[in-house]
Amino acid sequence: MNALPTLLGVVTGVSSSSVSVDLAISVESGIVVLEGRNYRIGQVGSFVKIPLGYNHLYGVISESNESSTVDVELGLSRDRKWIKVELVGESLGDSFDRGISEYPSIGDQVHFVVDSDLKNIFKRTSQSQFDVGRLSSSEGIGVSLDLDKLISRHSAILGSTGSGKSTSTASLLRSMVLRDEKVAFPSARILLVDIHGEYASALKDIAKVFSVLPSDDNQLYIPYWCVSPDKLLEFLCNSPNESQKSQFLDKTVEEKKGAIPANSIAGIDQNKVTSTTPLPYRLKKIWYDLSYDDGVNWQDNNMTTPAYVVGGEGDFSNLVAPKFLPPGSGQSLPKKGGSGAMKRQLEMMKSRLVDTQYSFLLEPGPWNSDSDGKVDKDLDALLEGWIGHDKPITIFDLSGMPSARLSLLLGSVLDLIFEAAIWGRNLYEGMRHRPLLVVLEEAHRYLGKSEPGLAKEMVQRIAKEGRKFGVGAMIVSQRPSEIDETILSQCGTIISMRINNSTDRGIVKAAMSEGLAGIIDSLPVLRTGEAIIVGEAAQLPTRCRFNMLPDDKYPTSGDPKIAERWNDPLHEETYADLVAAWRNQETKKKD
Repeated sequence: MNALPTLLGVVTGVSSSSVSVDLAISVESGIVVLEGRNYRIGQVGSFVKIPLGYNHLYGVISESNESSTVDVELGLSRDRKWIKVELVGESLGDSFDRGISEYPSIGDQVHFVVDSDLKNIFKRTSQSQFDVGRLSSSEGIGVSLDLDKLISRHSAILGSTGSGKSTSTASLLRSMVLRDEKVAFPSARILLVDIHGEYASALKDIAKVFSVLPSDDNQLYIPYWCVSPDKLLEFLCNSPNESQKSQFLDKTVEEKKGAIPANSIAGIDQNKVTSTTPLPYRLKKIWYDLSYDDGVNWQDNNMTTPAYVVGGEGDFSNLVAPKFLPPGSGQSLPKKGGSGAMKRQLEMMKSRLVDTQYSFLLEPGPWNSDSDGKVDKDLDALLEGWIGHDKPITIFDLSGMPSARLSLLLGSVLDLIFEAAIWGRNLYEGMRHRPLLVVLEEAHRYLGKSEPGLAKEMVQRIAKEGRKFGVGAMIVSQRPSEIDETILSQCGTIISMRINNSTDRGIVKAAMSEGLAGIIDSLPVLRTGEAIIVGEAAQLPTRCRFNMLPDDKYPTSGDPKIAERWNDPLHEETYADLVAAWRNQETKKKD
């Protein structure tokens, strides 16, 4: 057998998806010099090829082993070096395809892959592919992903804290929409849910940023009348009973019907209005009406004239409840009317309505109904502001959102977006015509296995049905073991960065094919900004380093420079500004 310079060894075992290869003596040193370049042999994650006539099989090294055998007749001990290769694709001429149509035989030669082979494998073959970084084993080879499959089949970016997850996510999003730092997809739609306010600095040139905190950025309003009414009532009143829910929903329907003439909304049949129809209503008026029903006493036995105290009619616009004279004893007037059963819930509801940290929800600016039930802006203006502007990316900065209500409010946003995708699927503005990618940072906080919230319900729905309506999801998390399996199992592409926790690695391993277990075991030793990419959007399971960001386009997620800061001279400090920022719920910048 004439040994070619690229010879790695010969096939000694074949299974359903992998082969065992005994290394040739010529490569036992572990390094081969070819065309002026050093190739390290047998590295886990590197590629090999098996020529079969005109066809070439390609595989990824998943294990590297050494075993000893004893020759009894000669009394000698011999070391055997061998590798396990996971078969991943084949090429015929210049065409490369995933999957294999035939298997190698025992004794077939196995060769390591040189740069010319890698360029053929990783070349871009369609407009839907975009460059994301460089191959770790060969910096001269670009790695691209299929945009169509990445979005429509969903994806996950997983990695421990400090692995470069936020920076890599920003790099991936920039690579997705830019070519040579110019927008390549003018109709792109990406909605990034930013839990810690990290991404505005990295994407500000290509993104419109909304914040729940009053700031120079666009104020994010999530109108309460776009939130599921029963979920909203849970938030406002904390576990009301079924009777109280029914009262609230009935009044909601009546208010929504009244909003149709008040806002001159055409083309809606009032008889088809339900509590979930996205129409504005006066929440304060509902609170007032419930307070009235709960506390009313009557001046007459026919219960036609309420027994107000002097000036006690109240004012719903200013959250002043009506006040009534106490009921008389026995049959004497005033006659008792309301049960008083909702007093605690109504007090809690009022406390929510006056709490300024919920203003973006309960006082939603131009989307807030006035005393006559009119709104300055309707739902179309809200959607246009979110996903109809001229930037490819929309960032929702939720860093000021109360943590306990994150699931409800984020779920409401996703519910609104997905309903728009369903009902607008045949329209130009719909997501089937202009698809939307929803990027969910810190996903483990609201997509946990035991999390019952609306956000989880909506992400599950997007994961299962989003492809039909043009909505894709990208899950970003440092704790994959805490994310609901239904959601993670729907992610067709896994981008896994350094993961130190064995439980989390087990989840990633379970999401990939069994033969790649050896590659997944290398997750703890990945460098910062390096990832293993597997799944439908990648040509092959690939170890990749993401493109570097421009110096001024990094997320604000880096570790504080402790030694440098502790070494600064100590200055006189005053904490008045800190307390003022805390009380006003806004982040102050250093002078």
